[in-house]
Amino acid sequence: MKKYIIATIVGLLCIVGLAKVCSPASSTTQDNQAQKNKVEHKKSKPKKTKSQAELARPYKDPKDLRKAGSWKSRSEKKKYPDISDPKKVVLRVSLKGNRVYVLKNGKVAYTMLSTAGVYKHGKSATPTGTYRIQEGRGESFFNQGLNEGANNWVSWDPEDANVYLFHSVPTMALGDYNLKEAKKLGRTQGSHGCIRLSVPDSRWLMEHAQPGTKVIIKDK
Repeated sequence: MKKYIIATIVGLLCIVGLAKVCSPASSTTQDNQAQKNKVEHKKSKPKKTKSQAELARPYKDPKDLRKAGSWKSRSEKKKYPDISDPKKVVLRVSLKGNRVYVLKNGKVAYTMLSTAGVYKHGKSATPTGTYRIQEGRGESFFNQGLNEGANNWVSWDPEDANVYLFHSVPTMALGDYNLKEAKKLGRTQGSHGCIRLSVPDSRWLMEHAQPGTKVIIKDK
């Protein structure tokens, strides 16, 4: 009889224990813990580190800026600003940031993807300093010595010798665009000293940048 009673009690205890394990309350606790672990995992995700080019840019990229390498399109989707008054406009170039900023009254009115001179021994082939847009401009050129040309050029050469220019991504001997070089636009440096822009951006600048407009070129 005693053995029967003991067996019955043990059986009941097992049933109660099993019920606790399988109960909705226990399942909810497990779900809550899983959710908590998921949230903690999200919080612990490492932050995305900025590239050297991003750190070199003096201004934040606008939301409508196209992806690097977009050489066929204007850099921003919005309309180009009015740059007819050279007293109100500054073209601010970030060599390492691969950007040209159109400043109006001290504020960024437009951002352009760009590619400037390659760096050798820590120095860019594009000179830094303050310059001015010159009279010299044209629809195309080809440099036999470099075996490279471009379209839509406008000079900012301090000697007015049309050596340093804003122009499109480079063209090859037959006039086709050099796609390998065009992909560098807004991404890295690559020129012999000039500042490359997308085809529409270079066309707009050639047609509307007024002589005397200030050009400020810095590494960052």
